[in-house]
Amino acid sequence: QVQLVESGGGLVQAGGSLRLSCAASGRTFSAYAMGWFRRAPGKEREFVAASTWSGHNTDYADSVKGRFTISRDNAKNTVYLQMNSLKPEDTAVYYCAASTTAIPTRESEYRYWGQGTQVTVSS
Repeated sequence: QVQLVESGGGLVQAGGSLRLSCAASGRTFSAYAMGWFRRAPGKEREFVAASTWSGHNTDYADSVKGRFTISRDNAKNTVYLQMNSLKPEDTAVYYCAASTTAIPTRESEYRYWGQGTQVTVSS
């Protein structure tokens, strides 16, 4: 079993930045690929970013490329999502997830999920 807890969400003005954190416990953190998803009101949950076990390979949704950065610290069992140049359309609940798939971009490829943290971006 792996437990994931997100933190760092909040209210920010357009153009501002936030750094989300996801703390993992219960298993060897480095054995999992990690990802971030988000769900906006009235929309389906969508892929945001992912990092392979080593952290050397990452993938991003086109909507966040150049603005968001995923990173991980396996020694601290923590994955981060640095969000810069935030836009109102980034408003959503952000979820952290852990996968045993090497390059996971689909929800079905993730085995463990956190409860989410709310990010609200004002105009």
